[in-house]
Amino acid sequence: MKQYILALDQGTTGSRAFIFDRRGKIISASYQEFKQYFPKPGWVEHDAEEIWRSCVLVVTSAVQQAKIPPSAITAIGITNQRETTVLWDRKTSKPVSRAIVWQCRRTTDVCQALRKRGLEKTFRHKTGLLLDPYFSGTKIQWILDHVPGLRKRARRGDICFGTIDSWLIWKLTGGKSHSTDVTNASRTLIFNIKDLKWDFELLKILKIPSSILPRVYHSGAVFGHTAKGAAGLSAGIPIAAVMGDQQSALYGQGCYEPGAVKNTYGTGCFIVLNTGNKLAYSGKGLLSTVAADDQGKPIYALEGSVFIAGAAIQWLRD
Repeated sequence: MKQYILALDQGTTGSRAFIFDRRGKIISASYQEFKQYFPKPGWVEHDAEEIWRSCVLVVTSAVQQAKIPPSAITAIGITNQRETTVLWDRKTSKPVSRAIVWQCRRTTDVCQALRKRGLEKTFRHKTGLLLDPYFSGTKIQWILDHVPGLRKRARRGDICFGTIDSWLIWKLTGGKSHSTDVTNASRTLIFNIKDLKWDFELLKILKIPSSILPRVYHSGAVFGHTAKGAAGLSAGIPIAAVMGDQQSALYGQGCYEPGAVKNTYGTGCFIVLNTGNKLAYSGKGLLSTVAADDQGKPIYALEGSVFIAGAAIQWLRD
């Protein structure tokens, strides 16, 4: 039987699936938008279950278009919108609230309070990031503070946190794997990019229990295997690559050498520069982050982010 790879690209405004053959040729592709929720000015939310349903739809459609049996898929790769924050019940796999999207500005006051406490340098030094609502850490804290009884459930170990990659891995594996990769972890504001580990000092500052955190792998690891019937797929297919969308764009554009840079336009616009094994800090507001080399192993990068590019066109359309 011929073998194929399924690539799942879960973006901010839609989900896309591709089927590739062994030579890297696209055999089929499918795309589905999903709803954006704006409950207040500056707030942006997603329904994680809607995201999952959109992924099931595009995977099913791509497999049907390719006219292949699900058993012909030999591996899955995932790339995803980063920083968007989902908390779900470990037993029921049900989200405890809507996901807070990376664009959402509701935790601006939290970040300002941390800045007043003189903690900007601590976060910057350890995570490479600025104290900004963009990142997952303050979103996690907000959900724990605003869903009644949730912090107690989290301390008991009943709650999982994940960025969208973790949520999809969880759903694809039938709840067997609670994991993420270093590129997504590096965008949470609670991951030490020098040690490549969750940072307990930062967790304490943000009052986030470590029991909710996923296990972190390098981007080219095996993150788990599909449960039978998940997204209409066969059991046992390895999820063999996971990378946040901007780092995967750096990878996909072939920017494997230090000094190589990409600029891409989607919901937002992002420039990312490969700095190799050197963790560089910018004096001009760029973020330091973790990317992947050609084998999926961790390297470093600098990133500049523009939140709104294609999203403006969609907003005008809607």
